[in-house]
Amino acid sequence: MVLATTVGGAAAAEDAAPPPTWHFAATAYGYVIPGQPDFVMATLPVDIHWFHIEGRYNYEALHTGSAFLGVTGRWGDSLKLGLTTMIGGTYGDLRAVVPATRLTLSWWKLDLFSETETVIDIGGKTSTFFYDWTEVGVSPIGWLRVGGAIQRSLVFQTSLDVQRGVLNLTFYEFNLGWISPTFVVALGVTTDGRAKSSASAGVGHGTGGDQGVP
Repeated sequence: MVLATTVGGAAAAEDAAPPPTWHFAATAYGYVIPGQPDFVMATLPVDIHWFHIEGRYNYEALHTGSAFLGVTGRWGDSLKLGLTTMIGGTYGDLRAVVPATRLTLSWWKLDLFSETETVIDIGGKTSTFFYDWTEVGVSPIGWLRVGGAIQRSLVFQTSLDVQRGVLNLTFYEFNLGWISPTFVVALGVTTDGRAKSSASAGVGHGTGGDQGVP
């Protein structure tokens, strides 16, 4: 599995801000796939302290929604680890039970994001499927991120089992140099909420933190 490289963006970290007590993100991904219908995928994760809830559409399969409940743990200061475990289900064209995990790891200017899930079909349309989206990135300056991504998805099919490609905040390219490329354009909003304290109060704006991409 080969990773390609490109330039992306990320907001500067708010080192002096207190940890957020809640986090919300909404992202839409437009897929342009050679020889197949284009489509839009959407994700809406919410974290309140350790509690995680998430809704998705066109994520596990086309014309299919999904909902998840889970818990999130975070550890470390200079080396930061985040782990979210979830259990969910799908409705629509695919009916399935879906256990999932999301892992984030960051140190200095380096970061890793990996989301895996097992789609266990209970409707008899497909066999059990393993899904993965993994990104590796480096941020040499606050707003600049360089990295690569791989994914294994049931939503669309190409002659490659694992899609490889490049990433940034709004644009992904998969499979260039292997087969006809697949393009993904992402548009999202995210916000963090922080509890009041004697030093600071209010709502801050961050990068999406532990949520990352699909």
